[in-house]
Amino acid sequence: MATIKIKQVRSRIKCPKDQKGTLDALGLRKMNQIVEHEDNPSIRGMVEKVKHLVSVVE
Repeated sequence: MATIKIKQVRSRIKCPKDQKGTLDALGLRKMNQIVEHEDNPSIRGMVEKVKHLVSVVE
């Protein structure tokens, strides 16, 4: 399966609790951290929820 790399580009400070939980579920805990996940609809949905905090690295 295809994979995508997700990078946290903005801080999670002052974000709502559900967005912090989404970042935790993606495995992002620090700024500029990059994680790799399989490209599926559930991961894409999580990225869409916190799109202002992350970017997809191609």
